[in-house]
Amino acid sequence: MCLCLQEARCGYAIILMALYWCTECMPLAVTALLPVILFPMMGIMKGGDVSIEYLKDSNMLFIGGLLVAIAVEHWNLHKRIALRVLLLVGVRPSLLMIGFMSVSAFLSMWISNTATTAMMLPIAHAVLQQLKDTETQLETIHERDTQDPVYVHDTQREFREKSIEAKYDLLTKGMSLSVCYSASIGGTATLTGTTPNLILKGQMDEIFPNNTDVINFASWFGFCFPSMVLMLVLAWFWLHFMFLGFNLKKSFGCGEKSESDRAAYTVMKVEYKKLGRIKFAEVAVLVLFILLVLLWFTREPGFMPGWATVLFNKDAAFVTDGTVAILMSSLFFVIPSQLPFSNYGYTNEGEVFIFNLGAPPALLTWNVVHERMPWNIVLLLGGGFALAAGSEASNLSKWLGENLSPLQNIPPFAISLVLSLLIATFTECSSNTATTTLFLPILASMAQNIKLHPLYVMLPCTIAASLAFMLPVATPPNAIAFSFGNLKVLDMVKAGFMLNIIGILCINLAINTWGRAMFNLDTFPDWANTTNSKP
Repeated sequence: MCLCLQEARCGYAIILMALYWCTECMPLAVTALLPVILFPMMGIMKGGDVSIEYLKDSNMLFIGGLLVAIAVEHWNLHKRIALRVLLLVGVRPSLLMIGFMSVSAFLSMWISNTATTAMMLPIAHAVLQQLKDTETQLETIHERDTQDPVYVHDTQREFREKSIEAKYDLLTKGMSLSVCYSASIGGTATLTGTTPNLILKGQMDEIFPNNTDVINFASWFGFCFPSMVLMLVLAWFWLHFMFLGFNLKKSFGCGEKSESDRAAYTVMKVEYKKLGRIKFAEVAVLVLFILLVLLWFTREPGFMPGWATVLFNKDAAFVTDGTVAILMSSLFFVIPSQLPFSNYGYTNEGEVFIFNLGAPPALLTWNVVHERMPWNIVLLLGGGFALAAGSEASNLSKWLGENLSPLQNIPPFAISLVLSLLIATFTECSSNTATTTLFLPILASMAQNIKLHPLYVMLPCTIAASLAFMLPVATPPNAIAFSFGNLKVLDMVKAGFMLNIIGILCINLAINTWGRAMFNLDTFPDWANTTNSKP
């Protein structure tokens, strides 16, 4: 089919942005603003219509979720949770890897993958360093107590030092990779866990405005959490095999704790004590966080009418997940960080005196938010929505879909598998945000044209965009681990290649089993029959 002038112009804009995003010759957020310039000048969309795309409901959900994450980080609640879990798990190598992976995955469900990795890696390295130092000291004491000749001592000492050095070098590599990989895996479990998830939500609402809110916090969690757990367990087995071997009995350890175990446990206990007693602010943030998650889950659970349907959404979807996120996050600027009576005290004579006459600060202040909020991601999200709108307005999406119609003869599971592999490969050398922004509108058009449920390809490809495990430059968590763990690129490639395969298989298992039942993927939904283009 011939490519018309409008379609060609929009295609040129998309290719130009793709090149800029891949080469990063300009900041990603600045590249995302190009539709504001190009689409009006090319006659594709009016300037006002393009600008509206940069602040949609998905952006509000993103901002609200980040405000909660900033509050959690600001009051060190994430560090308290992490250290408490690690103290419960223990310090044996296998248990330690399980502990760090599970905590990293859980935290990255709610705060950024980068922040999770940056917080967890120093703790992991401090524990491993203590284990290494204690084992070295014990070996020195053992040598001092033996009666072997000096030359035997020197030979044994050198051999044992090299053995301990090699052991902990390997263990440090494994622990560093386990933290960064589990942070990326954990981010797939919630709608706000990582940016590609929100891009899918926004693109679905943009391209299929009558989609009956098929992707919301509850439905995303119901589908992605089981696959995340499966990926995490298999990732643990693979990393354990690579860096700790197959002897699980030795790795888990039996009997009483050794001296090095107790020393490492003490390190974590000291770090936990540095946090002091739990503060009112931490409790308040935790309560608001739990309440937000509960409201998200019960807004539209799917199997029964949610509170939003009963109270507000009888005629239309007035209240969304973004509404709830902004409502709860705004409370952080209202609720004080201290109780009123915490400003008072008593002298030895029993007289009341006041520590602070002023009102206590709120749980969050705008200065804190301004420093930590990644505003560039908001523009990236908007750029993706603008591209989708431009593709629809210029009929480029329709043209692409018609040219991909031969795929109709291929089984849906094969299409999903091949496209997931393509996206996972592409995202190794491009940001996951740019990858999903570029590919999702094309996948939506293809699905429409071959009468395939759009989520059958869009959902696995979105998650696949987060599976960048092979290169240090693929994601910020990978880069942080690479700088911390004395890793070589080959170490990351060997570990990450297999994890990419594991991730792709887990996603496609999920989409072809419980995903098929949850989203009725065997049918082509009415809301996907036609695309309502904006005037």
